[in-house]
Amino acid sequence: RICVGVSDRRYDRLTLAMKTALVLLFTFLSFGVLAQQPADPAAHYFANLRLVDQNGRSVDLYNDVMKGHTVVINSFFATCQASCLVMDANYAHLQKQFKDLRLVSITVDPANDTPAALKAYAQRMKAGEGWLFLTGSKEQVHAALAKLGLAVDARDAHSNVLLAGNLKTGLWKKIFGLAKAEDIATAVQSVVEDVGGGKGAE
Repeated sequence: RICVGVSDRRYDRLTLAMKTALVLLFTFLSFGVLAQQPADPAAHYFANLRLVDQNGRSVDLYNDVMKGHTVVINSFFATCQASCLVMDANYAHLQKQFKDLRLVSITVDPANDTPAALKAYAQRMKAGEGWLFLTGSKEQVHAALAKLGLAVDARDAHSNVLLAGNLKTGLWKKIFGLAKAEDIATAVQSVVEDVGGGKGAE
């Protein structure tokens, strides 16, 4: 009986040690997996999308353009004489009203909208440092626009939707780019503030 009792105690200690080891192992593995996950889901969704800005600089869409900012993104092309002019005027209004807003215009005509052409266009629009005009190869531009839901087969069919996103809180909203400037500014303001810190898109 004594021997059985000793064996039982040893068995209990062994079982406890094994359970503790397993808990530590699963905790370590779980921490390792979590540590590899990006803090911002957008970092994963927009990963490895490279474009070129109006100054000829190669940029990563997430890390160099979007990360840590509230952004408003549209698609356009520099020789557009219709809706782009209205959206650009609305962008100019946003540029004056919001100091730290990151404005992003991605061309749907990369063959013609070279960095030099976009730089000249930016100068005509009196764009500040916070307003980026992006181009790239046909494949790069299509990949970026596809992720944003703005890809089109023909440049004249480009979207008139603005995408406003708060990368700090994860809130995204779609805004009609041809609306009144004041209405667009109000919608953008709600994304900038995002008091509720809501995730998702509207």
